[in-house]
Amino acid sequence: MVSTNKRKRLVPAPVPPGTTVIIRGKNDGCCSISFIKGVLYMFNAILLISGLVLLAVGLWSFLVKTVFSTLLSTSCFQLTTYLLLATGSAIVLVIFVIGCCGVCRENICCLMTYATFLMLVFILEAGTGILAYLYEITVKEELVRDLNHTMLTTYKQNKDSTLAIDELHQTFRCCGAGSFEDWPYSVWLQADNRTRNVVPDSCCLSPAWGCGVRDHPSNIYYKGCLLSLEEYLRTHLIIIGAVALGFCCIQIFGLIFACCLARKLQKWNERKMYWR
Repeated sequence: MVSTNKRKRLVPAPVPPGTTVIIRGKNDGCCSISFIKGVLYMFNAILLISGLVLLAVGLWSFLVKTVFSTLLSTSCFQLTTYLLLATGSAIVLVIFVIGCCGVCRENICCLMTYATFLMLVFILEAGTGILAYLYEITVKEELVRDLNHTMLTTYKQNKDSTLAIDELHQTFRCCGAGSFEDWPYSVWLQADNRTRNVVPDSCCLSPAWGCGVRDHPSNIYYKGCLLSLEEYLRTHLIIIGAVALGFCCIQIFGLIFACCLARKLQKWNERKMYWR
């Protein structure tokens, strides 16, 4: 039995004699396919630059700014850095290539995949920016609550924390979370009966082995590190938030133009089938 569910081919309606029929071409109109392709090529170049910037900021954050992350009680600070690196890598390695292939070959499937990836990148970047700004608001509370306890319980007990605390003292020229007077309550000094130090050697104005035996202001830093570390982290989080939220707006334009080009290509293909 022969199936009757075959797709019917559209047949153009008969045109009366003497009537002029104007058939719009592929590149006719102000928003032609060629125009949108040109816009998307320029957008892809901007997208590549934005991806490289995100990668650069992410690597800078990972290599330079996360040295004190072991002193924080939550992983939000590191998470913002990893999200930035993931977004930049996705743009440079995947989305840029798919976008160029879709535009060059006028492939609707590639264009819709490209638009989907742009939407995912938009969500990632917006989420990174929002997370950075939310954490920037609460970082002071976290430091006040946990920094002193972390420093007193992990110094000389954990290698990474010890290195971070020594770096903290020398970078910000400070000693202890609140002040140098915090250190007598540390696990390190209470457990080590052999040391004569009253503060870590990294608290000294001129660090040297055993220099922390005197707590005179001519020998050690007196101010605490909490306020300096708070300002350092807040500034860094503001930079990450600004970069992420600023670049996420770019994805919207690419998403719109990719969908427009896919729609126009679909209509053009239908029109070719109609007049064939």
